[in-house]
Amino acid sequence: MENHKEKILVVDDEASIRRILETRLSMIGYDVVTAADGEEALETFRTENPDLVVLDVMMPKLDGYGVCQELRKESDVPIIMLTALGDVADRITGLELGADDYVVKPFSPKELEARIRSVLRRVEKTGASGIPSSGVIHVANIRIDTNKRQVYKGDERIRLTGMEFSLLELLVSKSGDPFSRSEILQEVWGYTPERHVDTRVVDVHISRLRAKLEDDPSNPELILTARGTGYLFQRIIEAEEA
Repeated sequence: MENHKEKILVVDDEASIRRILETRLSMIGYDVVTAADGEEALETFRTENPDLVVLDVMMPKLDGYGVCQELRKESDVPIIMLTALGDVADRITGLELGADDYVVKPFSPKELEARIRSVLRRVEKTGASGIPSSGVIHVANIRIDTNKRQVYKGDERIRLTGMEFSLLELLVSKSGDPFSRSEILQEVWGYTPERHVDTRVVDVHISRLRAKLEDDPSNPELILTARGTGYLFQRIIEAEEA
């Protein structure tokens, strides 16, 4: 619906940050709800059913990592983590637990707004070029339905987050051709080439995809590493017409 306002849950134990983000995000058209700790975040999520969660890492009762883990047990909602942690490994932990992106504190509200727009736009986007007109791709025992944004392994549906699906869709759209990490960041996350960001965001998402799709993630046959470049999906040679 055109008049549907996307709802964002902002979770941070600092009242000033909650207030600033609630004001700014409301001004640009989002419906905003807030929570001050991890336990309240889970309660609010289940009652409000937001379209995206902005999640601080360091919080009382239950930290952002714990909240992210719990959310991923029941939902594929986009999650952007806010972290003041200086160690890159700590930021990567959030991605490994299922977050879609992160913003480092102190951050510019404009930067977070751009991240929110990019993630929401990407998880709703369909129809990458190079996808057959049917929208359905079969490779090995994997079936990818780009119209419904669903993936099946045999008869089992594999739950992917919106960003995981967008990454898979990008790789499949040019199967057999490698994408560099910077190209993937630009296409999937919307990071411009001049913006310096840790490319391990891509590596972690690739690892998550392999864990869900590959028979042996340590010896992948679908999502391959292009040495010195990035990643590619194995070339799809079968006809896609039913």
